[in-house]
Amino acid sequence: MRRAYSVETVRAAEAALMQRLPEGALMQRAAAGLAAACGDLLRRNGRVYGSRVLLLVGSGDNGGDALYAGARLARRGAGVRALLLAPDRAHPGGLAAFRAAGGQVVGGPDGLGVLDLVVDGITGIGGRGGLREDATELVHTVTRDRTPVISVDLPSGVEADTGEVHGEAVRADATVTFGTYKPGLLIDPAAEHAGALRLVDIGLGPELPEPPDLEALQYADVAALLPVPGAESDKYRRGVVGVVAGSERYPGAAVLAVAGALRGGAGAVRYVGPGADAVIARFPEALVHAGPPSKAGRVQAWVVGPGLGDGRAAEAAVADVLAADVPVLVDADGLRLLDAETVRTRTAPTVLTPHAGEAAALLGTAREEVESGRLTAVRELAARYRATVLLKGSTTLIAEARDTPVRVNPTGTAYLATAGSGDVLSGLTGSLLAAGLAPRDAASVGAYLHGLAARHGSDGAPVSAQDVADGIPAAWRDVRAG
Repeated sequence: MRRAYSVETVRAAEAALMQRLPEGALMQRAAAGLAAACGDLLRRNGRVYGSRVLLLVGSGDNGGDALYAGARLARRGAGVRALLLAPDRAHPGGLAAFRAAGGQVVGGPDGLGVLDLVVDGITGIGGRGGLREDATELVHTVTRDRTPVISVDLPSGVEADTGEVHGEAVRADATVTFGTYKPGLLIDPAAEHAGALRLVDIGLGPELPEPPDLEALQYADVAALLPVPGAESDKYRRGVVGVVAGSERYPGAAVLAVAGALRGGAGAVRYVGPGADAVIARFPEALVHAGPPSKAGRVQAWVVGPGLGDGRAAEAAVADVLAADVPVLVDADGLRLLDAETVRTRTAPTVLTPHAGEAAALLGTAREEVESGRLTAVRELAARYRATVLLKGSTTLIAEARDTPVRVNPTGTAYLATAGSGDVLSGLTGSLLAAGLAPRDAASVGAYLHGLAARHGSDGAPVSAQDVADGIPAAWRDVRAG
């Protein structure tokens, strides 16, 4: 599992560790890891000896990390130059080591020629706001030939704690981060600037508290949560999920939500709504009912909202489902039709799955604010509605009303930006709720499988929502196989 901590927590852990280490040892550990990563990239593109490396050095410890790493590269035969953005505040020990190793300090970008690598050590995890204008121009100048960029700890100009980007920021091909991940490396829009991530162990682990601020499940974590039927399982023990979805205008939403539920391992699916004929034509194993949902039969969880449309009947269906004493997932039209106080006072779990526009409507804010501040938005939604919230988007986030780490899904792909894929996710997550997974786990596993399924369904080609549904079994097998 990838775990991320706030800047304040990282600073405290570093301070505690440095008390037990010789002066400068922590920076040397970071510089060694950074130099190794730079060497790996240079070897993939040619060789370290004789390569041309430029360090962009700021005034903080990130600049010191870059200088010490540059000294190591210079001793391996690379031609390393450093451009100091604040010459009078450059790290003195790093600068001395860099010069002693044969590194050259330059006054500007003119005459640098072709570069093999740029190392971004402008700002560190304590930086706030975007890059200054002079730094922005410098970065654009030295990377205009698409020179590979490695950022030190995180791309300069992004917000470490939130993933927000206020102004210009470095776009790195890779980021080498130290001790632990920072939230901004995992959450868009900042994560889009980070490129490939490499974590360097500097011994910080024992100093970091529980729980982390953010976590991202990996294969083994998801495999441990997957519901696997036993020898005595029957369709009811595996979980029966009810799906209230579709309308005359959007009959396909019913089919896709049921597809996600069945592919997600539900023992049975009870469908309620006007799309019964379409559902049965595609999935004859589905159990259909005219409604209301409370009369459809026993279920272990409900999914309500995809393609439901407007009107009194839709509103009544949402209210009926929310009155049930089982976990309920509300998506799409259901989010517009729900009563906020009803959600807040439910005793059974509720999962809300908005995209950015729907989240903005629930919060009474602009979509742009949600997209630029995803972590803040998902936490506020969970607290305001006392629910588990899965905020869909370029990075999907899952938050609870209680004080648990926010989860970020690492399998997202642009192929999911297709009509109906959210309906599949709703059914898939609903099936996991019905199987007995806790809401946060069901949402996390659902999002993880959903992303993998899109990759299987696309195979590098455009993908439809039905392709995503059909890819779920393969995603499930991938996770089980590790």
